[in-house]
Amino acid sequence: MTEQDTLPARPPRRVIPISRVDAPSQRGLQGRRLLFQLGFFALFVLAPVFDLFRYDLQAGHAWLLGFEWRLGLDDFLAGRIGAGEAGANVLLRLFLPLFAGAGVFLWVAWKWGRLYCGWLCPHFSVVETINTLMLRATGKPSVWEKRPITPWLPGGGRRRIDARWWGLVLPAAIGFAFAWAVVLLSYLLPPAEVYGNLIHGEPTRNQALFLAAATAVLTLEFLFARHLFCRYACAVGLFQSLAWMSNRKAMVVGFTRQRAADCASCLPERQSACDAVCPMRLTPRNIKRHMFTCTQCAQCVDACGQTQADNPRGPLLQWVSGEAAHQNEAGFRAGKER
Repeated sequence: MTEQDTLPARPPRRVIPISRVDAPSQRGLQGRRLLFQLGFFALFVLAPVFDLFRYDLQAGHAWLLGFEWRLGLDDFLAGRIGAGEAGANVLLRLFLPLFAGAGVFLWVAWKWGRLYCGWLCPHFSVVETINTLMLRATGKPSVWEKRPITPWLPGGGRRRIDARWWGLVLPAAIGFAFAWAVVLLSYLLPPAEVYGNLIHGEPTRNQALFLAAATAVLTLEFLFARHLFCRYACAVGLFQSLAWMSNRKAMVVGFTRQRAADCASCLPERQSACDAVCPMRLTPRNIKRHMFTCTQCAQCVDACGQTQADNPRGPLLQWVSGEAAHQNEAGFRAGKER
């Protein structure tokens, strides 16, 4: 009998399983962004209904948070106050609130970019919705795209193209256009009158003309010029971009250039997931001045995170700010802009 035979058997070693802790999922970020978009779209529709913000052409004054917002010019026209007091009323009740609101809005853009566009704007949510439908119908997010984008999805699947999706593209564009026309009209006329006339099928002549013209123009814009409007015609977006460009340390989508070779395995056929998902048709790995109209929607960051999920070094794209944002631009050679 050996010494080993006389020793008592050791109990089995306890092993505590340790699971890998991954970085916060970007899919959760996109889910939160969708909630912000839906919430602001609801606010956009309901604000005039509850007199949160609108201008009543019939009454000749605005509404703000349920209260009448007047400039105090009625007393001046009636001769009860002088020109100096009337000017002070206009300054305090119109220009001062507008400049204060614009200052806060531009400060947010200076620090974080076009967050309003990517996270709140009701027009941009329509842009993304029609992009998705048009991708399914044609393989292109816009009729102006020269060729279909890659069918490969960041999660590993493949998009199926079916022309029958046009049966949703056109109704969606017309439906969104009509909804926008009705909402815009409710910002100018009493919402109870606008919606009451529509429900009974009896809009006034001027209301019908406005709805018809606005629906036609917006339908064409949603179908053919939605990206062009956001990139070149939207004043709200333009001023956000100008404020953002003036801050070298503002939040940007940073690209780890030292690992650019990992992009070769991003998608099959050497395609780039980040390029394919950008709703503004930008090249996210480019320098900041070529990303002038970036809406900070983070879809490129999300796509990169999915394609590099099995890479222990993590994704190549991420939001950076401060000195990291400044260094991200240093020595960065510009790529081709789409």
